[in-house]
Amino acid sequence: MELRAAVAADIPAVLAFWKVAAEDTNRVGDDAGAVAALIARDPEALQLATDGGEIVGCLIAGFDGWRCHLYRFAVHPGRRRQGIGRLLLDAAEERFRALGARRADAMVLEDNTGAHGAWVAAGYEMQPEWRRWIKRLGG
Repeated sequence: MELRAAVAADIPAVLAFWKVAAEDTNRVGDDAGAVAALIARDPEALQLATDGGEIVGCLIAGFDGWRCHLYRFAVHPGRRRQGIGRLLLDAAEERFRALGARRADAMVLEDNTGAHGAWVAAGYEMQPEWRRWIKRLGG
């Protein structure tokens, strides 16, 4: 297995992978243009776990200069509980430490209860006092 940053040529495979392995894949902005913009802005943010050239896991580990954000964390359903997610999280956290960050937050759907245990096992805690607010800006 290889961990590596996604490149523009990976975009179609990433979008297809999300349809199989990720929750809430019908979000506005989950399209080729948005992924290309992410890769162009922060070439190390979208990390892929590949096996034989096939994507088996991914995680966006974004850093805005102040906070670290983890999202679009997914492992192929047939490859879960094999340590792939742990490898992706460890690599993301190491990247954040190297950038001088002190805290990471993860965006996890409330009803994605299957993921909650994985986040707890990785040392993350839910912050019940916070609620995410969003506004669509077109598109």
